[in-house]
Amino acid sequence: MTTSTALKQDDLERLISGTHWNPRAILGPHPTAQGLTIRAWLPFAESVEVLPAGQTAPIPAKRIHEAGLFEAILPQQKRAHDYKIRSRAADGTVTIGHDPYALPPLLTDFELHLFSEGTFYRAYESLGAHVRTVEGITGVHFVVWAPNAMRVSVVGEFNRWDGRCHPMTNRGSTGLWEIFLPELPDGSLYKYEIRPRGQDAVLAKADPYARASELRPRTASIVRDLSNFTWQDEAWMNARAQWNPLRAPIAIYEVHLGSWMRVPEEENRWLTYHELAARLIPYVKDLGYTHLELLPVTEHPFDGSWGYQATGYFAATSRYGRPEDFMAFVDAAHAAGIGVIMDWAPAHFPDDPHGLAFFDGTHLYDHADPRLGYHPDWHSRIFNYDRPEVRNFLLNSALFWLDRYHIDGIRVDAVASMLYLDYGRKHGEWIPNQFGGRENLGAVTLLKELNVLVHRDFPGAMTIAEESTSWPGVSRPTYTGGLGFTFKWNMGWMHDTLDYFAHEPVHRKFHQNQITFGLLYAFTENFVLVLSHDEVVHGKRSLIGKMPGDPWQQFANLRTLYGYMYGHPGKKMLYMGNEFGQWREWNHDTSLDWHLCEYPPHHGLQRFVRDLNHLYRQEPALHQVDYEWNGFQWIDFNDAENSVIAFLRKTEDASESILCVGNFTPVPRHHYRVGVPTGGHYRELLNSDAELYGGSNMGNSGGLWAETSPCHGLPYSLSLTLPPLSMLFFKRTGS
Repeated sequence: MTTSTALKQDDLERLISGTHWNPRAILGPHPTAQGLTIRAWLPFAESVEVLPAGQTAPIPAKRIHEAGLFEAILPQQKRAHDYKIRSRAADGTVTIGHDPYALPPLLTDFELHLFSEGTFYRAYESLGAHVRTVEGITGVHFVVWAPNAMRVSVVGEFNRWDGRCHPMTNRGSTGLWEIFLPELPDGSLYKYEIRPRGQDAVLAKADPYARASELRPRTASIVRDLSNFTWQDEAWMNARAQWNPLRAPIAIYEVHLGSWMRVPEEENRWLTYHELAARLIPYVKDLGYTHLELLPVTEHPFDGSWGYQATGYFAATSRYGRPEDFMAFVDAAHAAGIGVIMDWAPAHFPDDPHGLAFFDGTHLYDHADPRLGYHPDWHSRIFNYDRPEVRNFLLNSALFWLDRYHIDGIRVDAVASMLYLDYGRKHGEWIPNQFGGRENLGAVTLLKELNVLVHRDFPGAMTIAEESTSWPGVSRPTYTGGLGFTFKWNMGWMHDTLDYFAHEPVHRKFHQNQITFGLLYAFTENFVLVLSHDEVVHGKRSLIGKMPGDPWQQFANLRTLYGYMYGHPGKKMLYMGNEFGQWREWNHDTSLDWHLCEYPPHHGLQRFVRDLNHLYRQEPALHQVDYEWNGFQWIDFNDAENSVIAFLRKTEDASESILCVGNFTPVPRHHYRVGVPTGGHYRELLNSDAELYGGSNMGNSGGLWAETSPCHGLPYSLSLTLPPLSMLFFKRTGS
């Protein structure tokens, strides 16, 4: 072995052994007395030459270590990076390219400072893999956080997945590592090879900030430049910035893209993002929904997690196409007047070996103590919300989707599990906070910061909390002590209502409180009424399957349930398949049972949901004042004997109102008197028992006149026919 006199033996040995934190101290150009000394580590090269810019004659490089370290001296060189390296491998392969170590590190001191304090809110523009042009040279800039690593290398097909070839430069106490690889094209596969400090191990990790990933079971990250997509939704985005979601109609169709519809004749494959845009979006538009809510499209290794255990927090899943294809899907939704909400899961992550778990050989993203870091319900890892870099990672993920993908809202999954240190744990299995309480203070501050940033930087975008407890102020502003979410899922309403409808109608008179109790707290939060995917899996049965009685009564019950949901204050959400009454539970591996729509009861239910949505959107009284008492008035909630309720929904100025009457038994009620505040003609806007929906077609002949007969403390009343198992909507249309 021979060694350059300008190279310290210790530096050389540490580079070769993989323990040198700063490969630039050895590799790349270095001014010496003889000229510009250039060193390159090319383990597969038989010979190496340096090609100076503007010179025709190459300069042979001398092998100074059998591991593949070469050195050449350029006597005259104006700029340190004005050269290329040509290498020839034993198999005859010739490679020519710029030296990765010729250009200085690209991260600025300000970026390093922001990252360390956890306020680098656009870190997704720097961390990960980014196609850049530097000093006229186009390549990919890689940045990764691995503070416990002795060495981090970028590996891929471009270097035979060999971690010796491209060791990254450490940026000191930040724990960040970076390298710029010239000429590397968009679409390249890569991972990070990490050698943890104090461990005899080599880890192969996907990029936490990767924009794209391989389709499972493959796990490599993919360089993907997202700047080439041309958005066409400027009008939508400008209008969104001006709207007030609290006063707007919001009817959400929740969907799992992989099982909404499949192609059975092609091995039951998924639809692509483009095919979904062509089929799903027109379907949702026709049904009258305002928004789509997607179960997580972040990359995930296990189909059975439905996306809730992610390994790619910045990568649109490759199951349905490329990132640009998902952008086109969102763009098409906006063109159709449909907003897109994305489920986002910051509560936990899986322990797949290529993912975040033990990323640099330590519990980098979670807690080492299982009482804080292990999720007993889902057998996954819990993020360390107190660590600035982890907080920054999660905040960046949410902001990234709103920024680069024009997502209109994020629904944060499992918020309750984030807020409580004892969630899912028995006594002695959790650690109290510094004040002795069970609140996860780091999660609380993270969620508040998230909501402030989203509402500040993305006007009109929504944040929705799946929070199942009575934590106060989930959807109240942070400056009043709340968490700052736009909306909160109303889990209490969902459980009480489904329990009520599961009772045989003859017994419902004993459970009237279940159908009315939600109004005691309806205005304490900005609620979304949800009948979600969680209610139609794991033996819970489909919604139609929960309804009692014969098939006719089951469909009538379900129409009544939906009608009651749309009359009740709060925004609306229904999971796919329930709009036409799928009998079996949802299965993520198969398509919905679309053939059922050919049968009248299912088609009728689907048509009823369509008409409900259109009525809801057309009538301001049904959506304008969802979160204050002045938008709601009970007429009667005491008739438990007949299982009937009646109430009014009102506009903000009370100039219009909608009368909602529900009969929750299969017994028709003739001449049933309901009080109303004013006289005049009341048109029957919607009757869930109409024949076109599959009902018995009993009703009020399109409307009736109010009588000057006081009832329910009101000066006028209507003598109604209440069909069996029905929900009726009336509007005063004339005097």
